[in-house]
Amino acid sequence: MTRPTGRPAAVAAAPATALRAPAPGWATEADVVVVGSGVAGLTVALRCAAAGAKVTVVTKARLDDGSTRWAQGGIAAALGEGDTPGQHLDDTLVAGAGLCDEQAVRALVTEGPDAVRRLIATGARFDADDATGEILLTREGGHHRRRIAHAGGDATGAEISRALVEAVRAAGIETVENALVLDLLKDGSGRAAGVTLHVMGEGQRDGVGAVRADAVVLATGGMGQIFSATTNPAVSTGDGVALALRAGAEVSDLEFVQFHPTVLWLGPDAEGQQPLVSEAVRGEGAHLVDADGVRFMRGQHELAELAPRDIVAKGIMRRMRERGAEHMYLDARHFGAEMWGRRFPTILAACRAHGIDPVTEPIPVAPAAHYASGGVRTDLRGRTTVPGLYACGEVACTGVHGANRLASNSLLEGLVFAERIAEDVTAEDITAEDTTAAVMTAGAESAGRERPSAPAASGDAPLLASEARYEIQHIMTHGAGVLRSAESLARAADRLDRVQDDAVAQLRRDGKTAEPGVETWEATNLHLVARVLVAAALRREETRGCHWREDRPERDDTAWRRHLLVTLRPDGALDVRATDSEAFPPSTTPRAETESRP
Repeated sequence: MTRPTGRPAAVAAAPATALRAPAPGWATEADVVVVGSGVAGLTVALRCAAAGAKVTVVTKARLDDGSTRWAQGGIAAALGEGDTPGQHLDDTLVAGAGLCDEQAVRALVTEGPDAVRRLIATGARFDADDATGEILLTREGGHHRRRIAHAGGDATGAEISRALVEAVRAAGIETVENALVLDLLKDGSGRAAGVTLHVMGEGQRDGVGAVRADAVVLATGGMGQIFSATTNPAVSTGDGVALALRAGAEVSDLEFVQFHPTVLWLGPDAEGQQPLVSEAVRGEGAHLVDADGVRFMRGQHELAELAPRDIVAKGIMRRMRERGAEHMYLDARHFGAEMWGRRFPTILAACRAHGIDPVTEPIPVAPAAHYASGGVRTDLRGRTTVPGLYACGEVACTGVHGANRLASNSLLEGLVFAERIAEDVTAEDITAEDTTAAVMTAGAESAGRERPSAPAASGDAPLLASEARYEIQHIMTHGAGVLRSAESLARAADRLDRVQDDAVAQLRRDGKTAEPGVETWEATNLHLVARVLVAAALRREETRGCHWREDRPERDDTAWRRHLLVTLRPDGALDVRATDSEAFPPSTTPRAETESRP
């Protein structure tokens, strides 16, 4: 790592708005602070540390508790005989429904195979043929070839997480667990200079503190908890997207939330994280059927049950409406007990824990919120529109996924773009001016450097009470779920506004707001992300990918083959604008937007 380690003595420029929180009571230093400990975050940390950078990883729970751990299907890459990056690219572009950034997809599919091999070298063990040692590959929805590598049958994410966590610990990388990131610190020029965070009971430090760093990498995962039923863990509350918005960054494509077609149906009142029934089960030959055993996906797409996820989710929802049913069924009884136990042990155990035995009966399934295809907008190096702030993994919008993520591309995206970020962060780009600044700042440090000032919250920006989380989830599930319309979205927008207005009115009337704490910070983050999603979904007057407008059932390439960019104004209002085409405009990061890697 050759980037100067000196930082300005004070952090003066505050975000447009910030969460209400106590002033930081402690501070630590790093070259790079990575927020999140999934495949993307830990890969950035390992690569930066290997280049000589001092890295601090901040994670909301324990190192292995993020969304990566729950990934069942696998990781997609052109590793098999006869498969090519070009074929992988074609499948990804089709799934993305006209909104993928082809250059980003090309980077993903060409760099992906070697990134997977480096992951294996790090210690990840994928299922392989006993005789040949070749990695076993399977198919999932939208893929025309077997290119999904898996581990432990259906425990791929857990194995990847294990390998990366062990590598991070072996490398001696500093970690702060059980820490909720709050807001971005900036220097006087508006460049990212670290983060504020709150460490919970079991963390290494207590209370609100700060990590100062030359580069901040958001790898905070998804936002599935804005809906009542989701496959995401409880920590997926959109914290990274909310932080980026408050810091002035652009977010994009947030209306494209992928609802996984086959989530174990636990009843009409089920809430929170729901068990996923991996797409790989369909990839191995399971059938979607209604209560009469009819395979209703036949005739709806050439790949039937293996169509892209948005098509399968819509097919299930249509059949549910036709039949007046609350769920459909996934029938894999023909697998037999041996295959279920060997290939899908995690899913088998989850089903049996809820009283369903897939060896002898069909599995009741229904769509549930699964993955955010959009997020904080980045360029091909993971740079956001705020200098010094990077994003990768589910929190980011690289342009790879477009309007609908292709199955098992998420882990690969995390790997590839994490490596690109690490290369950018640790690049040798010191100028004479940089060196002089470093010497001057080093002198200031030796004399006792001032701690960074915390971002200031707006006087009219209350925290929401913890119970607002459940109200937001109810609003979003009924107004902005799988099926949407202008009426449902307008109603959701109005109800979300009332949640905020009531809190503002109480603050102005009584001078009271909810007490700062993890639950109130999470509720406030969820509310901001929900507002952005609804605003974008209301603006996009078409059906495309996983955005399904009942009142606008057709795809409209003439008017809507473009992205929506959203920023948060200093007054808390949202600025929503459309790009001129499907291409993202250049980011406003300091370096030229050039692409030199093959």
